[in-house]
Amino acid sequence: MENGTVNGYEMDTPKNITIKGILSLLMESIDGNNHSRSVISLGMGDPTAHSCFHTTHVAPEAVVDALQSGKFNGYAPTVGLPQTRRAIAEHLSRDLPYKLSSDDVFITSGCTQAIDVALAMLARPGANILLPRPGFPIYELCAAFRHLEVRHFDLLPEKGWEVDLDTIEALADQNTVAVVIINPGNPCGNVYSYQHLKKIAETAEKLKVLVIADEVYGHLVFGRNPFVPMGVFGSIVPVLTLGSLSKRWIVPGWRLGWFATSDPSGMFRNPKVVERIKKYFDILGGPATFIQAAVPGILELTDEVFFKKTINILRQSSDICFDGLKEIPCISCPYKPEGSMAMMMKLNLSLLEDISDDIDFCFKLAREELVIILPGTAVGLKNWLRITFAADPVALEEALGRVKSFCLRHSKQFES
Repeated sequence: MENGTVNGYEMDTPKNITIKGILSLLMESIDGNNHSRSVISLGMGDPTAHSCFHTTHVAPEAVVDALQSGKFNGYAPTVGLPQTRRAIAEHLSRDLPYKLSSDDVFITSGCTQAIDVALAMLARPGANILLPRPGFPIYELCAAFRHLEVRHFDLLPEKGWEVDLDTIEALADQNTVAVVIINPGNPCGNVYSYQHLKKIAETAEKLKVLVIADEVYGHLVFGRNPFVPMGVFGSIVPVLTLGSLSKRWIVPGWRLGWFATSDPSGMFRNPKVVERIKKYFDILGGPATFIQAAVPGILELTDEVFFKKTINILRQSSDICFDGLKEIPCISCPYKPEGSMAMMMKLNLSLLEDISDDIDFCFKLAREELVIILPGTAVGLKNWLRITFAADPVALEEALGRVKSFCLRHSKQFES
């Protein structure tokens, strides 16, 4: 292999920006000799990096029990352990007007693999998929590898980051295979109302496309809207629900996710569709068998006190973040987050000297203040910023103070 070719075939590597890729570059840009202050990263959605977030004691105990039983050292079925699929089906069914069966659930290595499965199942020559802007860039990357054309619809900040349904109707055609909805929202922190989700379902049904519902932040809400699963509208439009233990149980490194067909009308029960999904899972490596075996106990025994504690911390940290940003003239946040662990803020470059765009802002901030924030370009919005507020309150306040100092130092001086 040389010059990007294998046996004379040119290898086409997608040029998509990834969150991990740009965060790695930001970390590398920091002068290694500057140790007077610690680096504060508000770029990655990994709450385990902060001491205020812990998983419930139920989770490691269930894993230890599964390991010590000696029953789960071998291969699991490629679609997942039967008891794990059944437990997740029961867990998801609590919020639905119908019951899922274990046959509707497939176990994946985190939600990222569930995304890849969904797009792989839908890809065909000439197909396109509708993705939100801003959104989660793994979808673009997976689509590029699958040769799926991406068409973006906007989320509207002035309307709480609601979906621009008119744009969806204008973008869709006979080759559109799905529309992706991320709720609770990453990167915006929005939580859609029942009424808006129903409109999305009705629009998708009208266009004859299914909905991929990314609900990795499901139930992590602390605003006026409760979490409503997209699967509630499965009788209107077929829904592929993607989720994981990662965020709600604060165990992203366990890589336990799922791909569920929320479709009471039965489109996904077509034998050919089921066989296609099962065969694709035959080439995948799922989560460790003992992690899968722990899931039924984790879902059954985790109490509401644990969830409420996590929600309270997220509410407090989002308040700190939203209120702190009000003190920084060149940054504005059009919407107070109501869920997930992230929020978007707009950069006003006209108030800043020697800052060319959001990427320049983030690299200079990292070098000068040792604070890592994700440039909005990485999630589809140039000259915006994404901040992850799932952090220790003290560290969050310190980081915001540094951002304020940075902005003041780079502010244009206007003559009075």
